[in-house]
Amino acid sequence: MKHIGATPELSLRVSVATLARVLFRHPEDGEMMLALERKATLRNTDVEVKSQPFGGAIRIKDISRLHDQIGDFHFDSERSRVEQDFRLFIRPSSWSAVREFCIEHFSLDDSPILETDPVRELTEEFYDALGISLKPEQYSSKPAATVVENDPMPTDNIHAEGVPTVRVYRIFEVTISDSGLIDTMLASSEMLSDNDLRDLAIKDAQIGGKGRANAILAVPMKQIRTVYSAMPPAECDTSILFEQHRLDTTITTVLDNITDPQYQRL
Repeated sequence: MKHIGATPELSLRVSVATLARVLFRHPEDGEMMLALERKATLRNTDVEVKSQPFGGAIRIKDISRLHDQIGDFHFDSERSRVEQDFRLFIRPSSWSAVREFCIEHFSLDDSPILETDPVRELTEEFYDALGISLKPEQYSSKPAATVVENDPMPTDNIHAEGVPTVRVYRIFEVTISDSGLIDTMLASSEMLSDNDLRDLAIKDAQIGGKGRANAILAVPMKQIRTVYSAMPPAECDTSILFEQHRLDTTITTVLDNITDPQYQRL
């Protein structure tokens, strides 16, 4: 399956991803902290900075077997095809079957068709944010939930920007236990401002890069829960400011007991 992009038949974009609720205890007071990926991205002449849960697209292990299971599809971009990311255009009538297929394979310890753990994306994004190689002994991970977004919403993915997309997320709880890593995460959160990241993204573009810069934002979990609990449910899927930091609409996917009508938690 090497075709790229939407067609009249294959017109519904579906994104399947892992997201991580990354937690650690603050070394000074023991407060539970939520770590988010803070990303600066140069778009035309503006730099967007937002914080979101760690995670990314699930990788397809066996494209032929996936085709046998869900029928025809096209990748949404050349990059998705090369990396075998589950970012596809499917028939709108196939969405229910595709969704149930993903949910079924999430329950397997080692799916032969889909990558279903957060290790690869977590390792890549910690390297982007901190410049370190995350080691298995530094954290623990366990499945927490599956979240489905049934109503198509525009994506801000630069390879398919604005395309209405349905989504399936596999949520994991990741607990960081290594004290040195925790110190590094806090330093990234406290010492690099959003303006610093904007400058780094611009400098990256000037030297031939993609115009990106990454860091971590560490926020008290209790405060985040309080903010979202106080919001009307219909507003929980909007991007908000928290202590002058822009939070992505996907934050509520990794929060338990927060009602967000955009998402169906299984």
